[in-house]
Amino acid sequence: MKHPIKKIAAALDQAALQSQATQQVSLTHPISLEEAYDIQKISIEKRLERGEKLTGYKLGFTSKAKMEQMGVHDIIWGRLTDNMEVINSQTLSMSNFIHPRVEPEIAFLIGKPIDEFLTLETATDYLQGVAAALEIIDSRYENFKFSFEDVIADNCSSSAYVLGEWLPPTTPLQNLDIALVINKKISQTGHSNAILGNPLASLVEMAKMARKYNLEIKPGQVILAGAATSAVYIHEGDKIEGQFNELGKVHIEVIA
Repeated sequence: MKHPIKKIAAALDQAALQSQATQQVSLTHPISLEEAYDIQKISIEKRLERGEKLTGYKLGFTSKAKMEQMGVHDIIWGRLTDNMEVINSQTLSMSNFIHPRVEPEIAFLIGKPIDEFLTLETATDYLQGVAAALEIIDSRYENFKFSFEDVIADNCSSSAYVLGEWLPPTTPLQNLDIALVINKKISQTGHSNAILGNPLASLVEMAKMARKYNLEIKPGQVILAGAATSAVYIHEGDKIEGQFNELGKVHIEVIA
């Protein structure tokens, strides 16, 4: 490879570990899509070496709102670890982040290995449950500025996630109104159909990514379908709630 892939991965890992912003990769080392995913893999492997466990994957840019907000047009994916999970209705510490934002999502709990391409009709056969969720994204780059390849290298800004109660996999996911409420005021509203027209389409896309990038999607892993609204900056003292109609609610409180 032409670029110092391992050095870039180490810098991004340390930026996340120390909650300190680092310079955009592409400003000094323009990278390809393939190199960006290689950097992401190496960076996350450093977390796994420290004892974290891979818990699943997240998709990004699956809604028009997110594409427009970030100025991109393609779906991306990142990795989740157990250290990223925040228990529903508990607290999120600002000390672990640089400039975090929150967005409402829908989560899938995998019930059996996904080792083939899926369709909207077969996707639920591979699920154990579905749930409301919140994702905390936090770019490790200065000023939250990055290129398409930069964000992929930075694990698609994945930082934390909160899961609601798991419901049966056949729970309807289309035509759900979604609201992001901060300090009892509605901050964002959206619709589950904003996620690729049907949130299950995100699972179909993740199965394609798994085949392309030789990933294993195992029982017990979580897949985050992508945001239904634009992301919102969060601050110390915020009480955040995602409201998802039939999927219920999910809460966190932000502390210092």
